[in-house]
Amino acid sequence: MMEDEESLRPKRVERVKLDVLSVADLRAYIGELQAEIARAEAAIAQKDSARGLADSFFRKP
Repeated sequence: MMEDEESLRPKRVERVKLDVLSVADLRAYIGELQAEIARAEAAIAQKDSARGLADSFFRKP
């Protein structure tokens, strides 16, 4: 089970050679990265919310 979890973890993003990209390609690349960052931030917010709900449910009165 532990090996499966390790294989699912994302690796570091590979660096792209920026000097070979055009300005338009660089802007598109930035857009893709920003979209991925937004997706990760949304996942974090969802997990934080779920954690907060679980904490409030299991909190002792």
